Amino acid sequence: MPDISIKIFQLIVLYSSIVIHEVSHGMAAYKLGDPTAKLAGRLSFNPLKHIDPFGTVILPLLLVFSQSPFIICYAKPVPFNPNNFRDVKKGTILTGLAGPLSNIVLAIIFGLLIRLLSFFGLLSFDLLSLLSVIVFLNILLALFNLAPFPPFDGHHLVFSLLPGELRGLKVFLSENSWILMLVWIFIIFPSLLVPLVYQFSRIIIGGSIGL
Repeated sequence: MPDISIKIFQLIVLYSSIVIHEVSHGMAAYKLGDPTAKLAGRLSFNPLKHIDPFGTVILPLLLVFSQSPFIICYAKPVPFNPNNFRDVKKGTILTGLAGPLSNIVLAIIFGLLIRLLSFFGLLSFDLLSLLSVIVFLNILLALFNLAPFPPFDGHHLVFSLLPGELRGLKVFLSENSWILMLVWIFIIFPSLLVPLVYQFSRIIIGGSIGL
């Protein structure tokens, strides 16, 4: 498959997975008692409602044109009001984790599909490559969004569990989020976490992946 076709397919998978990721946040919040995302129109699978100009458009295009070995993007965070949760800490954590968990579920579903097709001898190399991309990118999205500072999902978990005496750390992570985000995207993630994504993908698929 030509490189440009692979890139286009990767972007389609990313955008689709991100929409599911964001809707999962909103649905979790709604089920836990907060209608903010629903009232804001974010419980929609329309990708236009979730676009972040930098994270959804500029960042992936920069990575494509710079011939980056990976492509990543993120969407506009789904709004929620923790005060509406029946249990503020539990609601905040579950809502924050709902997005990454949706990507892990998608990766497992397509990993099982690969195993099933392989078992029945219906898995061609090209199909393996395409389905493997879906598994890989969803694991990538899940881990990418667990960064422990805004606007990433991981900060909801970290901020909810940090004791009061570490309030200064929350302030630091919030005030320096843009710098931390650039370090996360261009240094920490490709050097440390992408290898983990490959390993998790191989475990889910049950063999070498066709990327």
